[in-house]
Amino acid sequence: MGESSSKIIVVVPTYNERENLPELAKLLADLDLPGLQMLVVDDNSPDGTGDVADELAKATPEQVGVLHRTAKDGLGRAYIAGITRALEENAEIVIQMDADLSHPASVLPTMVETLRTTDAGLVIGSRYVPGGSAAAEWAWHRRLLSAWANFYVNAILRLHVKDATAGFKAWKADTLRAIDVSSIQSNGYSFQVEMNTRAVRRGFRIAEVPIRFEERTHGASKMSLKVQLESALMPWKLLFKRS
Repeated sequence: MGESSSKIIVVVPTYNERENLPELAKLLADLDLPGLQMLVVDDNSPDGTGDVADELAKATPEQVGVLHRTAKDGLGRAYIAGITRALEENAEIVIQMDADLSHPASVLPTMVETLRTTDAGLVIGSRYVPGGSAAAEWAWHRRLLSAWANFYVNAILRLHVKDATAGFKAWKADTLRAIDVSSIQSNGYSFQVEMNTRAVRRGFRIAEVPIRFEERTHGASKMSLKVQLESALMPWKLLFKRS
């Protein structure tokens, strides 16, 4: 498959993101990345995000697709549904990206280029490599929690990844097939860690490129206590599952 015909699908899970979604669609459309498409995975948002996504898809069907889910059963399930669809549609590269504009679309060409020109099976948009940063508006307790989570995950699982909990990622389709995404059990932020762990254990190299992580502009954060507890337990589960 030639580069011009290669398909890059950006999987964007949404729940109450109607204000951010059109903005994200424009940012992606403005990138010079042939074959780039956005797949919105909406979990039946009460604010009408799904309708906004449908309107975008109707206006630019070659750039936007929509997957409507009736169950709101977490970020991990939404990603599995979106990634599965992207692989069915023969994407060469699948990107995980938040709808809240915290991930800089401008870094996507670098992430894609890194995948295409190196042996990396996965590229992470990283806050914690040189040149990376988190928004100044980020509250100190969130910075602390994020830094601690990365230290904790790496201490247990030895992934040698600076930003192990990051949600901005570009995958080669072959890597995703090899790690069998559909069988991943975890949800929330620990879903990211489990995917990284599988990639490392199956011998794929993870590259990191620096990003500036922005605070969301509209809407509310989805970080619940249940998600935090699951994220704390997941590395131990993965460690003991190893045998």
